[in-house]
Amino acid sequence: MIGEPLTPDHGRPLRVVIPGQIGGRSVKWLKRIIITEKPNDNWYHLFDNRVLPNMITPEIAAEQKHWFHDERYAIYNINVQSAICYPAHEEIIKVEENKSYALRGYALNGGGIRFGRVEISLDQGQTWKLVDINYPEDQYRNATNFPNLYGGILDMANREHCFCWCFWKIEIPIMELFSAKDIVVRAMDEHMNIQPRDMYWNVLGMLNNCWHRLTITKESDGQYLKFDHPTVPALTKGGWMEKVKEQGGELTDGVWASRSSSLTDSHSRYLSLSTVKMTNDDVNRIITEEELAKHDKNDDAWFAVNENVYDATDYLKEHPGGFHSIVAACGGDASDDFIALHSDVAKAMLVKYHIGIYKKSSSKQLIIDESHGEIFLDQKHWKKTVLKKKIILNHDSVRLTFALDHPQEKLGAPLGHFLYIRCMSSSGEKVVRAYTPLSESDQFGEFDLVIKLYRNCGERPAGKMSSCIDLLKPGDTIECKGPFGDYEFQDEGFIRAKNVAQRISQLTMVAGGSGITAIYPILRFAHREGIKCRVIDCNNTEEDILLREQLNNFDEVHHCLMHPSDEWKGYSGYISQDLIGQIHDGYLVCCGPTRMLDSIRKIAEDGGLDMQKQVILL
Repeated sequence: MIGEPLTPDHGRPLRVVIPGQIGGRSVKWLKRIIITEKPNDNWYHLFDNRVLPNMITPEIAAEQKHWFHDERYAIYNINVQSAICYPAHEEIIKVEENKSYALRGYALNGGGIRFGRVEISLDQGQTWKLVDINYPEDQYRNATNFPNLYGGILDMANREHCFCWCFWKIEIPIMELFSAKDIVVRAMDEHMNIQPRDMYWNVLGMLNNCWHRLTITKESDGQYLKFDHPTVPALTKGGWMEKVKEQGGELTDGVWASRSSSLTDSHSRYLSLSTVKMTNDDVNRIITEEELAKHDKNDDAWFAVNENVYDATDYLKEHPGGFHSIVAACGGDASDDFIALHSDVAKAMLVKYHIGIYKKSSSKQLIIDESHGEIFLDQKHWKKTVLKKKIILNHDSVRLTFALDHPQEKLGAPLGHFLYIRCMSSSGEKVVRAYTPLSESDQFGEFDLVIKLYRNCGERPAGKMSSCIDLLKPGDTIECKGPFGDYEFQDEGFIRAKNVAQRISQLTMVAGGSGITAIYPILRFAHREGIKCRVIDCNNTEEDILLREQLNNFDEVHHCLMHPSDEWKGYSGYISQDLIGQIHDGYLVCCGPTRMLDSIRKIAEDGGLDMQKQVILL
């Protein structure tokens, strides 16, 4: 058996082997063969190796034996199955940059049907990677003659059936495994039968072929990764399924009892949104569309959300996250933008600013001028734009090029300003985020964005906009609105803030991660205007550095890594006063994650900088 003499535990001295069918049909220790006119009435044939309909409970099966006599439910062929062998159960690997791990496993099928593909996923089935498949029996097909084996002639070259297991392999960067919570595998045969995500429950527990899943656990503060299989052989305790059961989890809930999965997270976010109260029950004033439209200024700002009107004039003073999105919507219905952009905290704050119930005019129609002008962006209205090109920059970043309405049109975003883009998620939710254009402000016909994608990473679910951007392909449409911003960098080395322009003598800029997309255009401007400039670009690893080819053209750029490799010769560690250097009478410009900006703010205050005049946090 498998090229070796048959052993007693496998049926020696004589065993029937039926390719493609379950082992229970390949009878061991064969003594006699009986030919009958009807299916076997042996107990094992009737009451074992069957998949009864899943509404047949143990109680029904015990009382109604006729279910076991229906030959439609007898198992003969194996169904589509695949599994992960390596990493092995409880295998531990070291987290190392620029290294990969070879995932390996097998797939088997019944009826002699060949596999067409095997795929693995690191984000619980949202995206998949094709693996390389090796079909060992093809080696016999490629033989130059038909050899004699055990007294018979091998005739595989004359048949297309595949009865043997096939073996698969794929190299995965260890840092991708570090970012994942688990690994799942599925297979599809040439008849397009595919492994399901969820098991088909049946009273005998037969032919379970749902995705095979390994969990990934970080050990020793993230220095090592430990892998757990669902269970272990025989009666030994172990595997992630047992842990789930011990914790009271439900293995058949569709997300492996994973509270942090994207599915449960999306559900909880929806519930959170639906339960935030934004209205005052005592307010009953009716406000018409015409009346609302009159209050569209910074010092007199009203807007409508979900058929209710709010006076945002004072709200802007305590509004978390800036006021640009509110100001742009003043005098109109801001429901989509407000819900998409704001946290539950910001929504709950609206209660005390609730002033009336919105009554929209039934006869009035909104007319938007669609004529082609010189400037594309509009602060009041969303403009549609088509994706021309999508370039993968690294493991989690893309560069997107969008077309304007006509070749002679400019985007209309001054240097230092940003725009909002709006996409529709797969669940039908409108998602809005702010981005800074990478392209020159005077570029015609198109504009570029570089976007970091926050995919599913262990306990952290994928970002809403990241999921949308991941699905975008050339020819797809998104919407834009803008420009917005407090600062504008102007020709001849000036910066304008609050209608006051000042000449720039020196610029020190700090970027964190994707924050370099806002800093790089300013660096380009400073170099062109001859402004003394220094840039600190902070990232987790060397692979995370965005726009590196462009940044290498500037001597003013210095990189700092949180997790450098042994070969790294640049700066490392947290941002500090020594790294930033002396600012004197220049400006400190920063763009990055909140935690980094908080550190910069403290460094600036301790260094005696004027927070209102010298520090710009984008």
